[in-house]
Amino acid sequence: MLYIDHVQSDPFAPPSRVRIRVAMKEAAIPKDLYKTKTRKTALEDFFTRNISSVIRNNVRSAEGTGKSGRIEIMHCGQEVIERTSVIINDDRIEVRLSMGLPARGRTIMGNEAERIIFEQLPRIALAMLYENIDQVKAEKHVKLAEDQEYLREKLQEKHLVAFVANGSILPRESGISDKPLRHQKAISFKSPEPLEVEFILPNYGGIKGMGVKEGITLIVGGGFHGKSTLLKAIERGVYNHICGDGREFVITAFNAVKVRAEDGRFVEKVDISTFINNLPGKQDTKHFSTDNASGSTSQAANIMEAIEAGSKVILLDEDTSATNFMIRDARMQRLVHSEKEPITPFIDRVRQLYDHLGISTILVVGGSGDYFDVADTVIMMDEYRPYEVTSDAKAIAGQLATNRSIDNKNPLNISIKRIPMAKSFDIQIPKEKVKSKGTLSILYGCNEIDLQSVEQLIDSSQTTGIGLIIKYMKNHYVNGNNTLMEILKKVYDDIEKKGIDVISSFNGQHPGDYALPRIYETAAAINRLRTLIIKWGVGSEEIVFSPYYAKSLLLFHTR
Repeated sequence: MLYIDHVQSDPFAPPSRVRIRVAMKEAAIPKDLYKTKTRKTALEDFFTRNISSVIRNNVRSAEGTGKSGRIEIMHCGQEVIERTSVIINDDRIEVRLSMGLPARGRTIMGNEAERIIFEQLPRIALAMLYENIDQVKAEKHVKLAEDQEYLREKLQEKHLVAFVANGSILPRESGISDKPLRHQKAISFKSPEPLEVEFILPNYGGIKGMGVKEGITLIVGGGFHGKSTLLKAIERGVYNHICGDGREFVITAFNAVKVRAEDGRFVEKVDISTFINNLPGKQDTKHFSTDNASGSTSQAANIMEAIEAGSKVILLDEDTSATNFMIRDARMQRLVHSEKEPITPFIDRVRQLYDHLGISTILVVGGSGDYFDVADTVIMMDEYRPYEVTSDAKAIAGQLATNRSIDNKNPLNISIKRIPMAKSFDIQIPKEKVKSKGTLSILYGCNEIDLQSVEQLIDSSQTTGIGLIIKYMKNHYVNGNNTLMEILKKVYDDIEKKGIDVISSFNGQHPGDYALPRIYETAAAINRLRTLIIKWGVGSEEIVFSPYYAKSLLLFHTR
């Protein structure tokens, strides 16, 4: 069955939207391949990639103007994420395409349209039948995702926040390519013996690699020796990866969030007093707002927003952090007295975050050995090979005292009763326009949401998804009473129960060009919307060292 959901006005307009649906009794896909959420997502991802290959190799574009004759399905990267391009259930398999109807200028090319609809689309329909796909490859794709998800769920049992399998290829092909570096040039990963752990996966069997423990982990080493490459792999390990990526078994806790300094970002009523207090002019840091945050205030806000969203693992790289936010050494402490310094540096909070809230940190450090004092594990990268050097780092810390004092001027306070007001999400001109611009930004009406520093967004389809989620939550749950995270939890619960189509505004059917973002990136985007208006809820008192609060954060990253 062919469904035509939208017909373009001319060949230069956005292409037409069509869906091809094949009954499952005809497609004959074994139910075992999509019986769980993980398997279903992986199988839909496989069919998306397979149909993309069919289009690339067997579909010829018409010779017309604009996008005449072009048939497209969502592009897939190295990660396996929940997309809307293919939907599989017990009743059917449905493929969602964009199709450029052919024309020369304003003249419709009828014969070309007939060829596209009656010759090319049937080729795609045939690729939806199980008998016509590489069944061994499809099963391998599904089982790999199942193993990855199983491993991610088992991390907590061994008190780990990440795992990097032996033999992994972490370096990428180039700065603009996420494909793996060729094996003859890449050094495969090998875990240091003290950190090596083993898992038994349901399909792959036994696998060994480096376990990154809960607590505070430093990644150190000389420049260009692979520190940031390891952190980048761990950062992307929140997603499952395709076979051949090299990072198939680089697995990270789903609630890990990468944080950096972000000069100039908008901040609306975020409690950054844990890190910053007593600003000149008595500026309120319990409900901190600014249109142009500094490096330190932006990084403080980013960390507190990640904690609000439920993150239990903070990822940091010294290169992209504000120096004065990360540390104040003894000499600077002596010159600028503590009563004149509003910043409580991260080094004096990182231990508290773990000991009292259970929030782990993985930090790349190249220039500050002061962090040796607070670290639980120190991993040194040497020519892309990891070494466990915790005892050496602790010995050096004992021999060479930093002589710095701990800048804990106020207790560790966490307040999360941030309630977004409905007026925040009004779109005046152009009416109801929400459009993603790659992974870098979302155009929300006349306002642009800058996402350049939200580094775990991996695909423009996710930013499209964020835009739809914002519109959906505005229409259903923003009422001046629900907190931001209560709202997002309701939205993600709806998606879990009713399917990803629930957030679509495309006449009840969606165009098939968006993917599900994590709750952390959605929250990050909302927090960067410059029209955001937050009020603080009743009972938003400080939570000091509360074990209950640490447990309550788990509500926001169930999957």
